[in-house]
Amino acid sequence: MGHEQAQARDSHMRESASNAAAEHGRSAAARWYLNRLRCMTPAEISYRVVDKLRTWVEPWLDHERDRYEAPTLGVDGEPWIHLDAQADAAPYLAAAERVLSDKHDVLALRDVELGTPPHWNRDPKTGIEAPLVPGMRLNYRDRRLVGDVRYLWEPNRHMHLVTLAQAYRFNGDLRYLGVVRQHIASWLEACPYGTGPNWANALEPAVRLINWAITWQLLGAAESTLFSDAPGTELRLHWLESVHQHCRFVRRHFSRYSSANHQLIGEAAGLFIAALTWPYWSDCDGWAMDAAVVLEREIQEQNFRDGVNREQSVGYQQFELDLLLLAWLAGEANGRPFSAAFRARLEAMLEYLASLMDYGGHVPMIGDSDDGFVVRLSREPSFSPCRSLLASGALLFRRADFKAKAGALDDKTRWLFGRDADEVFASIGPIADDDLVPRRTFVDGGYYILGCDFETPGEIRLVVDAGPLGLGTIAAHGHADALAITLSVGGQQILIDPGTFTYQGDGHWRDYFRGTAAHNTLRVDGRDQSEPGDDFLWLRKAKAGCSLWRSAADRDEFVGWHDGYARLTDPVIHRRRILLEKQPRRIEITDRLSMKGEHLVEIFFHCSELCEVEPRGQGVDLRHASLPGAVRITLPQVPAAEVEIRRGDKAPICGWRSPAYDEKVPVSTIVWRARVTGNTVLVSEIA
Repeated sequence: MGHEQAQARDSHMRESASNAAAEHGRSAAARWYLNRLRCMTPAEISYRVVDKLRTWVEPWLDHERDRYEAPTLGVDGEPWIHLDAQADAAPYLAAAERVLSDKHDVLALRDVELGTPPHWNRDPKTGIEAPLVPGMRLNYRDRRLVGDVRYLWEPNRHMHLVTLAQAYRFNGDLRYLGVVRQHIASWLEACPYGTGPNWANALEPAVRLINWAITWQLLGAAESTLFSDAPGTELRLHWLESVHQHCRFVRRHFSRYSSANHQLIGEAAGLFIAALTWPYWSDCDGWAMDAAVVLEREIQEQNFRDGVNREQSVGYQQFELDLLLLAWLAGEANGRPFSAAFRARLEAMLEYLASLMDYGGHVPMIGDSDDGFVVRLSREPSFSPCRSLLASGALLFRRADFKAKAGALDDKTRWLFGRDADEVFASIGPIADDDLVPRRTFVDGGYYILGCDFETPGEIRLVVDAGPLGLGTIAAHGHADALAITLSVGGQQILIDPGTFTYQGDGHWRDYFRGTAAHNTLRVDGRDQSEPGDDFLWLRKAKAGCSLWRSAADRDEFVGWHDGYARLTDPVIHRRRILLEKQPRRIEITDRLSMKGEHLVEIFFHCSELCEVEPRGQGVDLRHASLPGAVRITLPQVPAAEVEIRRGDKAPICGWRSPAYDEKVPVSTIVWRARVTGNTVLVSEIA
């Protein structure tokens, strides 16, 4: 074959591959829209149509409708970040020096270079530069256009500007101000109002506003040295104009209907905080009132009375708590306090988080998580977001149990509560041993905690999920994990929830981590309990519930059910009884299947990566590196049953844990499998 023929062949192959990829993308998009429509009410469909039309005419209307009102400086909002925080300067100075060297950690990427100044519209993972088209018309889910949008958005939340401002507070190094100036000026130039991926979703401008507000306060507000020369004065003018644009954009694009989850709380919190930080325009009072109304309503709507977030996600529980806490503090500082009902629901959310946390500070990774943070006020190597929230809760509510769970005060809490935080924290308590026993039942949210010897080295803490799949019609961030358990012993995780790993891209990994096989529960005929429709959408949702809960000095007992397999041709109802006998430290799991025909049944146990797993007789032994002895799992005794220990397999996917977004590590997963017919009882034991 000649050189020209080879070139023609290669060109044809590339064109065919490109056409195939484009066709696949169009097919996937059509499938997504169809499934999304299936989950919408007529009212939502009407709203979406009008909203889509608005995105096409909005760029032409903005110029006439939104004449910019010059800011009236001189009356600043009261700061809610404390400049007198008693923190060690070293980690902040080190982190700031990394920013100066253009070294950034972006989700799973380490020491990535964003550019000087950063390429604000480029995904640092794939290198794809997103087009500068009207943001609300940009399909940010299309990886061919924007790459992995989570990686693109993360640096644009501008949390690193807060780090530079913190470092400047410690030593007054003007280099830090120089980079702040460069990054803000370059961002304003690269991301004009309403254009490109950073204006494709209202949550991102809202989170950016929060980090801008903190940076503004740390640097000295309108009279900052940053603005002391002519270029600085010009920067202040342009920055404030963008703040006004951000506020206008967020208010105009509040999430509604099935999108009104944590995003709406984030949008309202960002607008509320911005209106109080920069009260320079006549719109600010109205923005603050509108946002406060949304926050008051949504903290009740999106969180059950028992404090469980309706998205059934611990990651988003933490994210919402951060947003609500920051809004609360900004409101208190500026004479706009929230209601007693708001305060009570915030406290209940913290109580649920405290109950999930084991003696070692671990929290099960229930539901979705994208490692999203609102702010990064602490640079301590040992920083724990959940412990920090409980430390803040201890100060807000004078709760000694929250203080005990937090263990110690962290720098984030110091920045939020000021130089007296350590003294106040130390004054809370003491606490009686009985008060350390966690709340055990969350009936509305569907979580139950079995255990003994709580908050001691001998602790057993078993969490069982009998709650709904997720929030609203699409249940976007829920997992198919009905009747799943997690188990920790002595503050060490033994049986885990493997987490999330990814949101978009390779659908096989997304489907696995949110599917039934990635949870410590039972699967029938190789199918998920709930039927997925797309990466953030479930078409058929299993209903689950608790039919019995008893707790006594010698035993805890839970009985629950779900109907996820009632949709099969031969319907199956799964009931699970969990009995913890405290003195012998024995857990019995009885799975009852009501059915007529033959089905393939699998039971999964996902082990911590710190566990060594070895077959032993009719079961397996788990040995944890930090615990003496072994945890023995005895599996159901059924003719022709198979037992496998899967680890890091890709075909089919099994034996993985995701400790953070876009990261995965192999773990041992015990898979019991058998074909059974008719009503069946399967008994497993953990001793």
